[in-house]
Amino acid sequence: MNRHRLRILALGLLLLAAAGAAAQPFTEGRLWRISRAGIPHSYVLGTIHIADDRVSRIPAPVADALDRSRMLALEVAPLANDSDELRALEQLDGNARLEPLLGSTVYADLRSRLLAQGMADDTVARLKPWAALLRVSGTGAPPKERSLDENLFIAARERRMRVVPLELIEEQIAAFDTVPMESQVALLTHVLAHPETLAAGVEPTIRAWQRGDLAELARVSGRGSDGFPAMRRHYEALARHVVYDRTVLIHHRLYMELRTGRVFVAIGASHLPGKDGLLALLRADGYRVTRIW
Repeated sequence: MNRHRLRILALGLLLLAAAGAAAQPFTEGRLWRISRAGIPHSYVLGTIHIADDRVSRIPAPVADALDRSRMLALEVAPLANDSDELRALEQLDGNARLEPLLGSTVYADLRSRLLAQGMADDTVARLKPWAALLRVSGTGAPPKERSLDENLFIAARERRMRVVPLELIEEQIAAFDTVPMESQVALLTHVLAHPETLAAGVEPTIRAWQRGDLAELARVSGRGSDGFPAMRRHYEALARHVVYDRTVLIHHRLYMELRTGRVFVAIGASHLPGKDGLLALLRADGYRVTRIW
């Protein structure tokens, strides 16, 4: 598994941990048909970026919708390669170092974990806090399973479909850069001290997705700061910049593609529910949004 794949899996868990509960429309379902008179149907699937056989196989309703589509639109193409340029974007500017931001004790803990993953000492020293956060959130043995996003990517290629990313890796990095530094540091410190915060949410997240219960997904996700009230504003900052602001970008990228129809959209479920979620934005554009699974 390449480093980008690990980043995507870690990102999925962090986005779920950040999304928070928002009461709102479109709180049930996994797959929706997007319709407008005179245009072939398109589809939107909410995924969770977890490599687990229970949620990564392509179910029959999804395969049928994929067969009816000519293009797969993903958040980020899951097999994209790393580059020196992208790695540089994860580094603090100039001669800045991570240790003064975290303090020596927290930094020593982080350093030992990332060195164990095979990261070079100088790379660890210059990581942006959010980049370090993704690394520690994705520690452990590489998963044997592919995520649903990856399986869809492979299935689309087998069908000779056009595959387009809705977001460039550089744009994803830019979204994390907008998270206030105070929140980046607080979230990294919190996850290092309480790794169970994310681990405890994996099984409830999988079960909620299996039921198509987006409201429960939001409730599970909102528990990242349970017992730590001072952390709530930091999780909310992460959600604002990394979930909601990116939803606006994804909606913008889909605008022209959906006008010709037969687009299959697969994005993280955290982008879908609520009055500011993608489904509500598409309905406001004049599309009929119908749950089909």
